Amino acid sequence: MRLALGVSYRGQSYFGWQSQPDGNTVQDKLEAALSSFADRPVTTLCAGRTDSGVHALNQVVHIDVEVQRESFSWVRGTNRFLPPDIAVQWCVPVADDFHARNSARGRRYAYLVLESPVRPAIEAGSAGWSFRPLNHEAMREAAGVLIGEHDFSAFRSSECQAASPVKVLRTIAIERRGAYWRFDFEASAFLHHMVRNIMGCLIAVGNGTRDVPWLEAVLEARDRSRAAPTFAPDGLYFLGPHYDARHAIPERTPAMDWLP
Repeated sequence: MRLALGVSYRGQSYFGWQSQPDGNTVQDKLEAALSSFADRPVTTLCAGRTDSGVHALNQVVHIDVEVQRESFSWVRGTNRFLPPDIAVQWCVPVADDFHARNSARGRRYAYLVLESPVRPAIEAGSAGWSFRPLNHEAMREAAGVLIGEHDFSAFRSSECQAASPVKVLRTIAIERRGAYWRFDFEASAFLHHMVRNIMGCLIAVGNGTRDVPWLEAVLEARDRSRAAPTFAPDGLYFLGPHYDARHAIPERTPAMDWLP
């Protein structure tokens, strides 16, 4: 049978999602825990791979298993074998045609930034940082330039393996909450480092070192070297994908209420 699971994790202790020979990735830890609980090898396929230091609140994976267990047993049993900074949040049976990656209709990320003259301490590893004041209206105007279907080559990592740089960026919402800024992104799909590269540009516009026409020129140039440096992974959270309602995949976890 095929199962879908939602997984939350803090990324700073791991070399990203995707399995590596040294075993220090979220996928390695999750598959080891699932295999221990099922007492046989279990492999996972995720909705969206995250980089080293990036967090997830509702990463969706699917697994194919022969072991018959109740859904709550998969959650509690697997979590017994996971480190404290990774936890399965839910488990639901799905049809054989469900695919965690290919069935996704869109994906959502949030980026949390601390605006402060002093670097983060309590928030270290959990928030990006701007020591300069940020202009809300300037960033909103810059974000509007990026909405829609575009060739996002200027915001694409050289290691990106996507077949096409053309994506539909549906939403960038920017909200200030005290000393923190929250940026929400939704797109059909994202290129490697796309959100972090966009963040670097939005922060540059927000702190006044660049302007909106510069960002327009960066987008049109389709040249990564024209854009701002890649922003830190610390404040990036994969909120999860969304699917057709027929799959009945949960789109929220309690961690989403924790994020400012």
